[in-house]
Order: sequence, then structure tokens, then C-alpha cells
Amino acid sequence: MLQNRQDSGCGGGGGANSHFHLRIGSIFIILVGATSGALFPVLAKRSKQINLPPYFFEFAKYFGSGVIFATGFIHLLSPALDALGSPCLSDAWTAYPYALALAMLSLFSLFVVELVAFRWGTARLARLGIPRECDTTSGHHHVHHEKGDEEAASTSSSGPDSALAQIISIAILEFGVVLHSVLVGLTLAVNENFIILFVVLIFHQTFEGLGIGSRLAFLEVDKKHNWVPIAAALLYGLTTPIGIAAGLGVRSTYNPGTATASIVSGTMDSISAGILIYTSLVELMAHDFLFNKEMLAASNGRLVFALGSMMLGAALMALLGKWA
Repeated sequence: MLQNRQDSGCGGGGGANSHFHLRIGSIFIILVGATSGALFPVLAKRSKQINLPPYFFEFAKYFGSGVIFATGFIHLLSPALDALGSPCLSDAWTAYPYALALAMLSLFSLFVVELVAFRWGTARLARLGIPRECDTTSGHHHVHHEKGDEEAASTSSSGPDSALAQIISIAILEFGVVLHSVLVGLTLAVNENFIILFVVLIFHQTFEGLGIGSRLAFLEVDKKHNWVPIAAALLYGLTTPIGIAAGLGVRSTYNPGTATASIVSGTMDSISAGILIYTSLVELMAHDFLFNKEMLAASNGRLVFALGSMMLGAALMALLGKWA
């Protein structure tokens, strides 16, 4: 059995070393693409010089939701099933769908963590004397007259509870995407089909960055923590290049086809898949459509625009899964 596995490419040895200079260049190319995708919505939202129409941010937000949704299923769960079902692994690994079990465990763990976080946050707000739900009656009308329509619109759909929800949601999403991006970079550095994977990942990381950035752009933080969305966008942009650099550093010993590499990548992909599937379904889709009073009362045109943007993001990312 061991001999058969070695013959099928399951033995040791390093990864591919072709196009080495371009592999080094990919660090900087993907850094620019991923960082630009994540940072542009954040800076554009804050800049007075970049006067983008509101529907641009609407498109970016819903397009990004679709990207994240497809990433969880096509770019994470499917590779995890392949990795943990690899013929290089022992029969104990292939006798049970561990990829699905780990994704389910990750998803359910996030639900419990978020539930505990909300209970703790709500209790803390109560001790501080801050109501859990924002006041939408007389207080809202007062704000409307004193601060103007634009700020009133922002205040009427936000508050301490929604701000807490945003922070938790973004933190979960960022963790899942960062974990995935490091592994993607490591794989790119040693993959035999480098050129195809490289081209696909430029679009993949840029689209995914747009999804992260469009959420970070509307993260409600005070002036003291105004740097957080920018730092989160930069962190996303750095993760894949860091993974590529690490992969190039160990290319002589790291072989993505070995049993150990399959177990590590399959486990990380499964956990990330659970995170992104939970985030896209619960934090993004449900909160943006089902639990959003503004969207429920929106015109049919705006609803079609939002759904179309999300489907476009999911379709493009799913299509990229044909090559990566």
C-alpha cells in the first residue's frame, strides 16, 4: 500500500520550481490586487474627492456577499473534500466525510461563539445603562430635525446593538478569509499549474477583497478607532503574499501532494468553509434581506438590483472554481 502511494505522487520531495521569478513577482502583483480591492471601498467612502454614487457601494456590498458565498462552497469545501479524500491518506481518513464534519463543527462553533458574544455584549450595555435596541420613536424624530436627513437615516438603522453585530460579523468574516488566503498563497508558491492558478487568483483575491472592503467601509466605529477598517483591509491584502513567501521559502521540502499536506490543507479549508458559509448565509444574506426593514420595504427595482449583484458575484466566483 505504501509503495502504491509513493508511486502515485504521495511521497516526499519539494513542490514545483518552474517560473520562479514570476512566482516571486506574484507576491507583489497579488498584494496590489488584493489590497486595492479591500482598501478602495473604505477610502472611497471616506473621501470627499472620490464622489461615487450610492449604488456603487450597494453593488460592491451585495456583489461581495455573492463572492464570499461561492468561495465557501466552491473554493473551500470542494477542495477540502478532495484533500481529506486523497488516496495518499490512510483508510481511516477516507472512511468518514471528515471535511463535512469539520465544516459543520466550525459553523456550529461560530453560532455558539456569536450567541455568547451577543449575550455578553447585551449584558454589558445594560450595566452601562444603554438600551439594547435603538429608539426609533421620539428620539429618532428629534435627531431627524436636529441633524438632518442623511444622519437620521444612519441613526435610525443603527445603534449599540447593530454596531456590536457589525463588529462580530466583520471579525468572523476576516478570520475565515485570512485563514483561507494564507493557504491559497502557500499553494500557489509550489503548485505545478502555476500560470493558470496565478491568473485566477488575481481575480479571486481582488473580488474577495472587494467583498471585505465593502463591509469594512460601513463598519461603525468612533473617531478613536477610525483606523480599524483600514488596518483590516491591509491585513487581508498581506495574507496571500505572506503565504506565497512562506511557500517559496519551503518549496524544496513542502509537497502539497503528501499525506501531511493534504490533512493540513483539508482541515484548514474545512474550517474556513464553515466560517464563510455561516457568515454569508447568516451575517450577510439574512441580515441584508430577511431582517433588514429597509430592504423589505424597498422597491422591486432595488431588490432586483441587490439580488442581481449578489448572484453575479457568486456566479463569477463559482466560474473561477473551474480553474482554481
